[in-house]
Amino acid sequence: MSAAFDTRNDSVALTSTGEARDFFALLKPRVMSLVIVTALAGMATAPSSVHPVIALASLLAIAVGAGASGCLNMWYDADIDVLMTRTAKRPIPAGRVLPSEALAFGLTLSIGAVLVLGLVANILAAAMLAFTIFFYAVVYSMWLKRWTPQNIVIGGAAGAFPPMIGEAVVTGDLGLHSLVLFAIIFLWTPPHFWALALVKSADYARAGIPMMPNVAGPAATRRQIVLYSLVMAPVAVLPALMGFGGLAYLVVSVTTGLAMIALAIRVRRVTEGEAATKACYSLFAFSILYLFGLFAVLLVENGLGLMWALPKVMG
Repeated sequence: MSAAFDTRNDSVALTSTGEARDFFALLKPRVMSLVIVTALAGMATAPSSVHPVIALASLLAIAVGAGASGCLNMWYDADIDVLMTRTAKRPIPAGRVLPSEALAFGLTLSIGAVLVLGLVANILAAAMLAFTIFFYAVVYSMWLKRWTPQNIVIGGAAGAFPPMIGEAVVTGDLGLHSLVLFAIIFLWTPPHFWALALVKSADYARAGIPMMPNVAGPAATRRQIVLYSLVMAPVAVLPALMGFGGLAYLVVSVTTGLAMIALAIRVRRVTEGEAATKACYSLFAFSILYLFGLFAVLLVENGLGLMWALPKVMG
């Protein structure tokens, strides 16, 4: 059982020394920003519209729900975070926030976000947000992460749900548009995280986390990064072919998809020394820009009405 379940931590003070920024850090703001963009894209590409006030309130609830799941993840992972250089300075392992405070904070935000979304939008959207929080905090954090090297693959579904929640807010239903956006994020997750895992494999080994490089080995991980990238790139073009992405999206998705594949192949070929580390970091950093770029173009085209129609041969 995780040491995070022990909400009394004898190694730190019995009262919190955390500031507002420490509690904000528990929400994983960088992940939350990606959730906002992808959920908003789900709203913008939905085949109908919703009142801007409802959209804004729903987006805030989705963002808070995403932050709450990140907080619960940090609460549960406090025992392994302290062992890893990448996470040791997080608020809980650093002793600035007590585990009990993080747990209460995460649960309160989770319940509040789901209730608000149900009140301002609809039951389907609220139920999907509740399931997403449960999936990330329980299925991924408490089970998959410490049990299987496929943790990122299966757990990646949690990060892929926001576009579907966004469409549910607008339509009260789920459609093919958001399923395609789900697939893009789902396929993007393994090459994105495994690129970092190749560099941080010693950290994961010390914490006892069965990440792919530690279980299957670096060579097999590099091969899978290339395979996922090869599948992801054409799937990312589908919004243009289906009509909810325009000419700008087609150009961006094709060019950046080819760049992702090229960087993945570089990771596959460069396997030793500082050059290998740089190759992994390059893929990891570019993958973030890649996903943000795809969804940002969809938002500009659909949300601002700036879509240039594709040539007839694409219709």
